[in-house]
Amino acid sequence: MSFVSVEEAAKAVAAGRFVIICDDEGRENEGDLMIAAEFADADAVNFCTIHGRGLICCAVEPAIADRLGLQLMVPQKDNRSGFGTAFTVSVEAREGVTTGISAADRARTIEVLCDPKSTPEDLVSPGHMFPLRAHPEGTLGRGGQTEASVDLARIAGCRPAGVICEVMNEDGTMARRDDLMKVAAKHDIPMVTVEAIKAYRKAKKVEAA
Repeated sequence: MSFVSVEEAAKAVAAGRFVIICDDEGRENEGDLMIAAEFADADAVNFCTIHGRGLICCAVEPAIADRLGLQLMVPQKDNRSGFGTAFTVSVEAREGVTTGISAADRARTIEVLCDPKSTPEDLVSPGHMFPLRAHPEGTLGRGGQTEASVDLARIAGCRPAGVICEVMNEDGTMARRDDLMKVAAKHDIPMVTVEAIKAYRKAKKVEAA
């Protein structure tokens, strides 16, 4: 299975399908399942847990994080993680969930996160969903799957929020390029790179917001 163009990936995202976003082999050398947040129902969350196996996060543009009062887990100046991933405090939907961890409960929290009518009062912390604050310039400012998922959602005409989950092998090791190709072929999931999304934005002059 080969990589598809950004246009093809965006069509898949607009249709509510998963894509796999791969970063550079010199960076994390990992791939994330990604689906536009507005399509992330319980079945999609369950697919991530079974076939992704990584941490399920919801990447959002800064405006969403600000509107919902999502505070960073640590100030960015104190972020010592290898790639400066901007985790906010974990959250849960205030209503419509039980313990918060089921696929349906996490889908409900994602629904609240990407709903333009939501307010800070619709969420509680801590919770079982991990929002990620994308760089204001998207992939032009930071080349991570966080930014790539938000950029791709926007290119697809969706709300600027994407659910992502790292793909791991059955033995618990990280899926690398060849492994990801097999997963993509098995489940008919298009693959696209962070670098391609960044190049598309440069060429098409797609604004981050």
